[in-house]
Amino acid sequence: GSHVEDAVTFWAQSVNRNNDVMKLGCSLSKVCPYANSVFGNLDPKKIYGGLFSEDKCWYRCKVLKIVSDEKCLVRYIDYGNTEILNRSDIVEIPLELQFSSVAKKYRLWGLQIPSGQEVTQFDQGRTFLGSLIFEKEIKMRIKATHQDGTVIAQAEFDSVDIGEEVAKKGFAEKCQPTASTNICDEKKSDPSQLALRNLKNPIPLWSHRSKQPNFNRPKGRLSGKLTLNLKNENDSGNHVTFSKESLAVGAFNLGSNVSLAKIKQDQKLIEENEKLKAEKEVLLESYKALELKVEQISQELQQEKEATMNLTKYLETSLKTHVGTRMKNLATKVEVLKEIRHVNVNVHFGNDLSDALKMLDEGRVTTIPSLNALEKIWAEYKLAQEEIQTCDNNPIQQIFVPMAVFLLFSFSILTSLEAVYGPAKEGINSEEILRKFYDWKCSKSEEFTSVRSETEGSLLHLVTWFQNALKVFDLSLEEPLTSEDTIGNIDEILEKAESCVCKELEMSQIEQGDTDREIILSTYSQVLQKIRSEEKLIATIQSKYRDSIEFKKQMTEYMNMSPSVDHLLAIKKKLKGLKANLRWKLVEKNNLEESDDPDGSEIEEIKQEITQLRNRVFQEIYHEREEYEKLNNLAQKWFPELPLLHTEIGLLKYMNSGGLLTMSLERDLLDAEPMKELSSKRPLVRSEINGQTVLLKGYSVDVDTEARVIQRAAAYHRAWGEAKEESGLLPLIFLFLCKSDPVAYLMVPYYPRANLSVIQASMPLSSEEALKVMKGVARGLHTLHKANIIHGSLHQNNIFALNREQGIVGDFDFTKSVSQRASVNMTVGGLTLTSPELKMGKPPSSSSDLYAYGCLLLWDDNVRSLLCSLICFRSSMTAEQVLNAECFLLPEGKSIPNPGKEIEYNQYKKEDELKMEILDTYKEKIRNGESN
Repeated sequence: GSHVEDAVTFWAQSVNRNNDVMKLGCSLSKVCPYANSVFGNLDPKKIYGGLFSEDKCWYRCKVLKIVSDEKCLVRYIDYGNTEILNRSDIVEIPLELQFSSVAKKYRLWGLQIPSGQEVTQFDQGRTFLGSLIFEKEIKMRIKATHQDGTVIAQAEFDSVDIGEEVAKKGFAEKCQPTASTNICDEKKSDPSQLALRNLKNPIPLWSHRSKQPNFNRPKGRLSGKLTLNLKNENDSGNHVTFSKESLAVGAFNLGSNVSLAKIKQDQKLIEENEKLKAEKEVLLESYKALELKVEQISQELQQEKEATMNLTKYLETSLKTHVGTRMKNLATKVEVLKEIRHVNVNVHFGNDLSDALKMLDEGRVTTIPSLNALEKIWAEYKLAQEEIQTCDNNPIQQIFVPMAVFLLFSFSILTSLEAVYGPAKEGINSEEILRKFYDWKCSKSEEFTSVRSETEGSLLHLVTWFQNALKVFDLSLEEPLTSEDTIGNIDEILEKAESCVCKELEMSQIEQGDTDREIILSTYSQVLQKIRSEEKLIATIQSKYRDSIEFKKQMTEYMNMSPSVDHLLAIKKKLKGLKANLRWKLVEKNNLEESDDPDGSEIEEIKQEITQLRNRVFQEIYHEREEYEKLNNLAQKWFPELPLLHTEIGLLKYMNSGGLLTMSLERDLLDAEPMKELSSKRPLVRSEINGQTVLLKGYSVDVDTEARVIQRAAAYHRAWGEAKEESGLLPLIFLFLCKSDPVAYLMVPYYPRANLSVIQASMPLSSEEALKVMKGVARGLHTLHKANIIHGSLHQNNIFALNREQGIVGDFDFTKSVSQRASVNMTVGGLTLTSPELKMGKPPSSSSDLYAYGCLLLWDDNVRSLLCSLICFRSSMTAEQVLNAECFLLPEGKSIPNPGKEIEYNQYKKEDELKMEILDTYKEKIRNGESN
């Protein structure tokens, strides 16, 4: 058995066709991935290929129903199960694969699903039948076949009647065939309903399914086998659950006198009855809801009555003490107002900001004329040194004292303002903000003055009333005042006094609104900008003054004397003598070695002398470089004319080479050993200086290429000099030119068997070591790209893993341009390091360097996410972003488990798998030379 639809219906395959199923699966897996997706109208009789969602394998299927424009309900005809697929997952298959289905649909003989069966019992019956027949060899005794191909059969497994077992459990009932037929009519579900049942469980009731039961009528017997003609009768009205007796198939035999019209009429009456019952239930529910609402309204009304009675009692009580209470409240407010005025707690409308603006306007520093003159003097230094010497700095000194006072005062104001308003936000310097602040301040001040005047007037009026009231109640007065003149307007006086006092208290105590706060903060920001601008101007003046004093001091020292190059010339002279002695000793050694009777002890003594002389030569060369560096600093800072005054020392060449070029070093002074195994294209020798093993790379140059080699090597050397050991680059020690041959020699450190190609071939790096090495390589690319240098020749032979943990990028051929270096096609593991854009003829760029870097990462699985970004999105990436990648930031290259990210990982797992599939396909295309 391969699929179960309900407790009596299932699909099964013949055991004789197992090999056919396997061959069919292999054929579909080869054809379907490259077949065209379906489009247009789908033929329900045609066989297609469908991608099953659970195992992502291809199977043959037929379209049962069009669910939407993009989705279809299909049945896998070789297994019987159904599924809703996207059109993109349905493809055309060749005609040779469009043969009849391997699986057949079977129904258990003499059984049917009980009418009105619940969903839970239906699912349990389907599960029980599946446990009896799924993936088991079943013996089938065929009884009949329906016209749709369904086989009516008796199923047995190991002498157990499966139909009897299903009936015993109550998942199906036996049907009694009529005298004219041996087959009972059974209920049949729509395929789309079955698929929806599988996808959306649970369904409330069996009777609520979208199709009514179907009745099968026998047509006759042919050759001893009964063939049934199925006819679906669907009703569009409400579905009704019929009783077991009314739906029994035996009631509708061919001899019945009941007509089909009568049956439909009865069914319609039943449906109308059900509708009326449903309407009655709705009306009853509405009636109950209205009753409940009336009861709630009655309770609320009763509560309102009680609250009104309580309020009336409270008013009757409070009216007796109303005047006294009102006078007490007014007296309390007046006391608070007196206290506010007594302690001089005034309302400030940005008075501190006004004071700061006033100080800035009155004490601001203006740019003095001597400062502008000083700027001109600095600019015209090469032509007017005497003007600098005679420059008087007294005008600047005269303003230092007021500037110091201003700085002290501005610092105190700045501190107080920051304590009140906090840190200021960046804003636009605008006079409109200050004008708006002044208008707001004037308006608020006038309003507060008016309110305070009204308060004093109303309280004075109240005091006058009390004085008159004393006269009214004083019996000792001969002519007292009448009550109509004084007592009549007390309510108005109290109301006015309370209103004015409350208004002044509100203005004194309530914080500013959003609009007021915005105006104050904007003005505060403007004040801070003005203070900082003044401080910056003062700092500039002070800096210029200090520079002028220092410059004048140096000029006083150097005006009557020029920078001396005598020390450098002395070093050169000494070097010349040392080199002559070294050459003489080398000739002496050669003569002794070529003599007929060489003296070994004498030769060894000469070798030691040669070593000592060679070390002294290099010591003097380093002293020469130090002297060159001093003169270089003087020329760049104070004496730009120095290289032109002393052309014999070659200072200009030294400066142009970034301190790399030396004129005192020569090839024949070194004890060089050829290294033909490393390079056959150019002279490459190994030597030792001061205990350090070095390599000499020889480049053939002419008059034109010599300047370009020096320029490129100098740019590389300057990039290395920014961070040196932290640059991730191979350092350059010396660059010198051969006097006898047109060859330029570049001296670099020698790291034997440390390039990536040799290490990976002999003892590959571990995952942790690989991350450390490749991080160093990324740092080297970042250093080059920051200096606008494109490497163009990154491969395994010029990447070095020092001590298997520090990765550095080797230098490149300085005689070639970046385009010439990038044109050399290098491969690693059969994968070309030339980026697709270079193959399309585009110039080399940092992206092409990152592409080669990404290809070198292929041998490490810990950086696949970074690799995907390098291959697919390198045009928007930089070497700095690669250096800060997550895999390089983890300590020691190890991933730290984080249970909190499990959900996020599962959420994006499918997307990452798809990314990796795209990446693997892309790598395969590159290997096959198909990538653009």
